[in-house]
Amino acid sequence: MVTEVILPKLGQTMEEGAIVEWMKQVGDAVKRGDVLFTVESDKATLEVEAAARGFLRRILVQAGETVPVLSAVALLTKTADEDISGYQAGMAAAPAAVAEEPTPATATAPASIPVSEPEAEAAAGAGRIFASPRARKLAREKGVELALVSGSGPGGRIVEQDVAAYLEAAPKATPVARRLAEQAGLDLRTLAGTGPGGRITKEDVEAALAPQPSVTVPPMVSPVEPPVVSPVEPAVVSPAPVAQLRPAELLSELPMSGVRAVIARRMAESHQTTAPVTLTTEVDATRLVEAREWLKASLADELGFNVGYNDLLVIVAARVLREFPYMNARLAGDVIQQLDEVHVALAVDTDRGLLVPVIRDADHKRLAQVASELREVVGRAREGKALPDELSGSTFTITNLGMHEIDAFTPIINLPEVAILGVGRIKPRPAVFNGEITIRQMMWLSLTFDHRLVDGAPAARFLQRIKQLVEEPYLLLS
Repeated sequence: MVTEVILPKLGQTMEEGAIVEWMKQVGDAVKRGDVLFTVESDKATLEVEAAARGFLRRILVQAGETVPVLSAVALLTKTADEDISGYQAGMAAAPAAVAEEPTPATATAPASIPVSEPEAEAAAGAGRIFASPRARKLAREKGVELALVSGSGPGGRIVEQDVAAYLEAAPKATPVARRLAEQAGLDLRTLAGTGPGGRITKEDVEAALAPQPSVTVPPMVSPVEPPVVSPVEPAVVSPAPVAQLRPAELLSELPMSGVRAVIARRMAESHQTTAPVTLTTEVDATRLVEAREWLKASLADELGFNVGYNDLLVIVAARVLREFPYMNARLAGDVIQQLDEVHVALAVDTDRGLLVPVIRDADHKRLAQVASELREVVGRAREGKALPDELSGSTFTITNLGMHEIDAFTPIINLPEVAILGVGRIKPRPAVFNGEITIRQMMWLSLTFDHRLVDGAPAARFLQRIKQLVEEPYLLLS
């Protein structure tokens, strides 16, 4: 009996995943619970365990390829010599019942389900072109007809490398140029490209397809009637030819995929669908600095690390969100929903892009607990090992650019939240304190909020309260 290993759905937002590495090779014995492969979603890299025992007989999706969730990625059999010749890669559909979301306690997920060989054989005559999602995406972006590409994957499946090889062998042309040439039946190899690096452009194809103007022969001038030119008529000087500007050469072309694609989509959606307004205020953070120094010494033995400003700001934001529930809300259709749970996210810069690990129920947790959890989820996010559910579900976000010497900025709202708090650097500056000019630790806070849900004055009161707790952190004990 053949068992399909499928790519499980590892979170509510996961739609596809890229195989990072196979931990088992074809022919290896597999036990239930063994890690078969690692997969990268748009948010994290996770391990996938075998849900059945047997032998790994065929790998259907190679490392580096991306496939939709619930796709078959490998085949297991009970014995090492079981006949699998009747199975055609990619033909058998895996039922959705195998998709199980992981709990926060585990970063692995089982993924295998048996499939009968008659089902695979029945689908074999469908006449489809089988290609990996990455191959289809590259072909779509470059305007390549997949029917023209030879597949080198299992069962003749077209993989991304096949499309890349086809593009390398074919004349360089923009996707629009390829489409125009294909529609007109024009062989691109007959054209000379004028684009960067000799690439054939839309204009090159249009010029080749444009009807050639008819050549008219000017009438002969009779030698007995030469044209008379007045001696006082000024000579016409032709302007010097304008130098042709050479198009800029491309340094590289990077696909908008993975985390970058998610960031692009969410930022554009936030900018287009919200009515953002940013409020800024200058804060005297001198006592916050003092409080952190005291807490560093007091909690060092318990935590094993130093309390950071982000830990304190999460506590402050959670407290104020509880006091001002209209800021802990979201828009659902035409209804503003005020949420009972306070989940504070922190924007984190990683090698894979901007991620927002979440501290759930932050308003019910002690500083030491928040600090420990924040380091755990931030660490996993930066290593690419965070669970998808650790990066979603927040009700408010904090983004801190102070370490990059940024004073104030206008952050973009993390939908579907109402607002986001931008934190600038803490810097010693001259300030008036108790009627005297002295050096104080000053910082800027920037609150961007959605004016559709909250008006300016209520949002200002929320930011004012945050400022008050930053300036007097001991009020958190009240």
